Amino acid sequence: MIRYIRERFGVPDSENLTLQPFQDSRYPGYYSTTVTAQAGTAKRTSTISVSEDGRYLILGDFVPLGPNPKQGMVRELTETFKLPPTVKLAVGPFASSPYPNFLQTTVTAQSGGKVNKQKYYITRDRRYAVLGGIYNMDIDPRREALRTIKLTDQPTAGAPNAPVTIVEYADMECPVCAREHQFLVNDVLSRYPGKVRVIFKDFPLVSIHTWSYTAAIADQCAYQIDPSKYVPYRSRIFENQNNINATTVRDLLLYYGQQVGLDRLKLAACIDSKASLPRVEEDLREARALDLNQTPTFFVNGRKIIGGGPPESLYQMIDEALRAAR
Repeated sequence: MIRYIRERFGVPDSENLTLQPFQDSRYPGYYSTTVTAQAGTAKRTSTISVSEDGRYLILGDFVPLGPNPKQGMVRELTETFKLPPTVKLAVGPFASSPYPNFLQTTVTAQSGGKVNKQKYYITRDRRYAVLGGIYNMDIDPRREALRTIKLTDQPTAGAPNAPVTIVEYADMECPVCAREHQFLVNDVLSRYPGKVRVIFKDFPLVSIHTWSYTAAIADQCAYQIDPSKYVPYRSRIFENQNNINATTVRDLLLYYGQQVGLDRLKLAACIDSKASLPRVEEDLREARALDLNQTPTFFVNGRKIIGGGPPESLYQMIDEALRAAR
C-alpha cells in the first residue's frame, strides 16, 4: 500500500509514510484509514479507503448525501472546501464510471466569470459521494506513465541517449515552476553530464492563471520555429514572470523571443494564429490522462514526483534510476 501511494502520488523516499490500522468504512465493502507523510517536522495526513479485495484505493472520504444527491453534493462541497456564497455549483448528470459500484458526475463551479469543472464519484446507490479520486491498484503507476508519455518530437535538453529521462509538466505563470526550471537546466544537467535528459511539457492551469495559455502557445511556437531556441526562450519567460500580465503578454513574449534569437515576424504569426495549439493540447491531454493537477510535476523514468521539495529528493530518485539502468 505504501509503495503504491509513493508511486501514484509522487511521494519521495525522503518522506516517511505511515498507515493507521484499518477500520470498517461507512460504505460496505471498504476499509478506511489515515496515511501520514512526514518530512522533518512537517506532517500532512489524508484519509484513504481501500476495497476489501485490495483492488481500489480512494483518496478521500465517503460523505453522506441525504435524500437529494445533487443538493447533497453542493452542500458537502461547500462545507468541506469552505466555499464563499459567490461560488455557484452545478452538479451534472450521473453516469457510469470505470469503477464497480460507482457513478460519476461533473461539478461546475462559477465565480467572477471563471469556470472550473471537476469530476466526482458517488456510490451506485447514490447515498455517498467520494470527495477525492479512485485508483485501480492493479495498474502499475510507473508503467502507466511510460505508456502515456510521448517522448519523440518534444522539446529536450541534455544527452539524447541518457539512461535517465526526466519529463517536466510546468505552467509558465507558476513561480515554483520557474525555480524548478532553473534548477533542472543549471544544476541537474551539470551534476549528471551525459546521464540525464529533460523533456519539457506545457501544462497551463488556465483556471487560475491569466496568461499561461498564451505563453504555452508561444513556447511551442519557438520549438516549431527553431528547436534550439526553446529552452533559452522558456528560461527567459520564467526569469521575467513578474513583468508579464494578461495585457502585456503578447508584446513581451515577442520581445523575449527576439532576445534569444527568434524571428519576431514568424513568432508573432505563430502566436496570433495559434499554429502550435495542437502541441499544447496534446500536452494537456497527456497531463489529464496522468491525472495531474499540480505544477511542476516530474516523471523520472516513469516515477512521479511533485516539484518544489528539497533538491535531494530529485537527486535521490535520479541516482536510483541510474542504478536500475545499469
